[in-house]
Amino acid sequence: MTNEKEAQECAELLKAIGEKNRIRIIESLSEGAKNVSELASALKLEIVNVSHHLGVLKSVRLVKEKKLGRFKQYSLTPEYFNAEGEIPTLNLGWCHLVLGEK
Repeated sequence: MTNEKEAQECAELLKAIGEKNRIRIIESLSEGAKNVSELASALKLEIVNVSHHLGVLKSVRLVKEKKLGRFKQYSLTPEYFNAEGEIPTLNLGWCHLVLGEK
């Protein structure tokens, strides 16, 4: 049986991905790293909204950022996502989400 701490961590992860635009951001990042402007353009969302959603995803370590000059580039965290070259999936240990086709 899952202990209380593990259950809380799982709930936080599920809450973070439980919003349609966050799922779309994850799917877009499964194609490769992007900055906020690139994500906003690809998803036809306001930059401020994309930044908010990235903050939520980053807070639960589903997304990581890397500073490149004056921009931050976001990518999926290998802790939860499989290696490149495979069909992109989110691995929560007991639950898998397929993000696209190979």
